[in-house]
Amino acid sequence: MTIIEDALKQNATENLKYIAQEERVDINTVFKAVSKGSAVIIQKNNNKPVGIGFPFRTKINVNIGTSTSLANVDKEIEKLKVAEKFGADTISDLSMGGDINVIRKKIIENSTVPITTVPIYQALIDANSVMNISEDLIFKTIETQLKDGISTVVIHSGFSLENLLKMKGKRIMGMVSKGGSYTAAYMINNSIENPFLQNFDTLLDLLYEYDAVLNLGNAMRSGCIHDVTDEFQLSEIKLNSKLAKKANSKGVQVIIESLGGHILAKDLIKYIKLYKKIAKNRPLFVAGPLPTDFAPGYDHIVAAIGGTLAAGFGADYLCAITPAEHLSLPTVDDIKRGLIACRIAAHIGDSFKFGLNYLFKNDLNLSTYRYKKNWKKQFEFSIDPTEPQKKHPINEEICTMCGKHCALSISQKLFNKKL
Repeated sequence: MTIIEDALKQNATENLKYIAQEERVDINTVFKAVSKGSAVIIQKNNNKPVGIGFPFRTKINVNIGTSTSLANVDKEIEKLKVAEKFGADTISDLSMGGDINVIRKKIIENSTVPITTVPIYQALIDANSVMNISEDLIFKTIETQLKDGISTVVIHSGFSLENLLKMKGKRIMGMVSKGGSYTAAYMINNSIENPFLQNFDTLLDLLYEYDAVLNLGNAMRSGCIHDVTDEFQLSEIKLNSKLAKKANSKGVQVIIESLGGHILAKDLIKYIKLYKKIAKNRPLFVAGPLPTDFAPGYDHIVAAIGGTLAAGFGADYLCAITPAEHLSLPTVDDIKRGLIACRIAAHIGDSFKFGLNYLFKNDLNLSTYRYKKNWKKQFEFSIDPTEPQKKHPINEEICTMCGKHCALSISQKLFNKKL
C-alpha cells in the first residue's frame, strides 16, 4: 500500500511513526492529517522521511541543477552538500544541461533527503525543441526519473488550452514558470490540450506504483507585483484542487504550489486563506513569495520577508530563493545564503503558527548564553556557527560595539544575577 493508504487504515508503519516522533505529535494526528490530504510524507529509499503540511513545522526546498549555459556536476554535488549541511529538507534537481540522466543519478546517490524533479525540463532538452515534444516522451521521462529514485514530481496540469489563450495581453510578465511555459508552448504550438490534464489517470498510475508525491505546479503565478492575483491564478488553484482530490482518492499524495512568485505583502493573508479554503487545507508550497521587485542581488532577503509572512499565515513548504535569482545560476555560496535566509523565514513563520514551542529551544539557549557573554556557547546554538565568529572571536569577552560599557554587565550588577 502507499503511504496515504496506510494512514487511512491506521497502519503504524515506520515512516508514520517516525514523523509522529519527529514532529512531536500523536500518531493518530499523523493518520488524520495524511489521510485527509492536509499533510504528506515524502520518502527517499531508506533515509528519513519528511512530513509537509499542518501540524508539522514549515519545511524548505532548495533548487540545484545545471543549465544549458553551465553544466558542472561536481559543483551541483557541492551545492547539494551545503544545502543538506545547513538544513534543507528536500532538494529539487532542475538540471537542463550536460548528461541529465547521469547528473540526476549522482544527485540521488549523494543525497540523504528526498529529490524532486520537473520532468518537462528534461523532455524539452531531449526533444531539442518544444515542437518536438510528444506525450510519449513526457511520460517516458517521468517513468525514467521515478525508476531512478526521485520522490516528488512537479507537473503543470492546472490550466487548459482554452484558459491559456485568454491570457494574451493581460499581464506585464506573462507566464514566468519555466515548466508552465514549456507546457504552454507545447500546447499552443500544437493546438492541443494540456498533456498532463488529458492523461492524468496515466500519471496517477505511475506515481502510485512508486508511491511518489505529486506536486501540482504553479504555472500561473505572477512574475511581478503589478501582475496582481487574477482569474488565471484562481482558476489554476481550483483545477489543481480538483485534481488533488482525485489523486488522493487513487492513493497518491499531493502538494499544491500556489501564490509563489511575486505578490504584495498585504495580499498574502487574504489569498493564503482563500487557497486553504479552496484546496481543503492541502499542503501549500510557495517560492518566495517576493513582495517587491526592485532588489535584484538581494532577492533572498525579499523572499525571506515574503516567506516569513507566508509561513506565518499558513504556507507549509518554502522554496529557498538565492541572491542570484533573476540573474544567474547560483553559486555554492548563493545556495547557502538563500537557504539560511529561508530557514530564518520558516522559523519565524512557525512562531506565528505554533508559538514558542520546542522549535525555539535554540533561541532560548542562545539568549541565556548571550546574557552570560559565553560567546562559544552562543555560536553553538546559532543557525550558522561560523559566520558570527568572523565578527567576534570567541576568546574575547567584550564586543567592540559596547566595549567596557556593556549593558549586560551593568544589568548583571543591577539585578544581582547569579551566573
